[in-house]
Amino acid sequence: MRSPVEERWVRRYRDDDGCETKLVCFPPAGAGASAFRTWALGLPSDIGVLAIRYPGREDRFGDPFPPRLEALADEIAEALGELTRHRLVLFGHSMGASVAHEVALRFQEWGCPPAALCVSGRRATHALAGRQMISGTDEEIIAHVVSFDASRAAVFADSDLSEIVLPAVRADYHLVDDYSGGPRPMLECPVYGYTGDEDSEVTPEQMRRWAELTHGDFRLRVFPGGHFYLRFEEATLLADLSEIPEMKSSAQGPPRDAFDAMGKTV
Repeated sequence: MRSPVEERWVRRYRDDDGCETKLVCFPPAGAGASAFRTWALGLPSDIGVLAIRYPGREDRFGDPFPPRLEALADEIAEALGELTRHRLVLFGHSMGASVAHEVALRFQEWGCPPAALCVSGRRATHALAGRQMISGTDEEIIAHVVSFDASRAAVFADSDLSEIVLPAVRADYHLVDDYSGGPRPMLECPVYGYTGDEDSEVTPEQMRRWAELTHGDFRLRVFPGGHFYLRFEEATLLADLSEIPEMKSSAQGPPRDAFDAMGKTV
């Protein structure tokens, strides 16, 4: 039986008994779970598609924003504790990559590491020094968003829509700026990196530094496009994700004793 806490944090686009693997998706700054609403259509039917519902937007519009990115990861990991009984692959884009990494570390600490971590469009956690700070006035934040996502210009030009959307963007930008990253324990699971070849936020060389954060394998795939390459290359990205070994039904799931440990932890 699913807990109310888990249901508050997870939107299920596909999650039936036939889903051998569950892909848990972490949205970028300012976005919500609906960013992944089409993904179930592009993945095999035995892969579940679950998206994290950040507070302060969409159907959690009235919920308070977290004070720090680490606190957000704490809440998500606790809420998803029972899901670690299944084989999980975590995917995060931009800010979501940092959140997914922090959640993966918490699962690993509890003895229930994910099968794989997939990170997209984000510098590695230990290599964030020197990055551009993105918080500022509302006008500066809007200009930054529109600089790599021109489709949002119409939203911000509409005062009513902007009033709905801007608070989440502003709050997430503060989370990103306040998150210093730094040294973290090494992951035991493989890490798969994805990025656009014209992304102004991160270069392929910077993405490769995710390899330094795992004892497992690392592989980087570079797509044509900018920071939101995944909108235009969705079919190719999902085809690639569906082929990673940890997505396969033959992949080994988490050990049974880890289930028992989780039951006592959360």
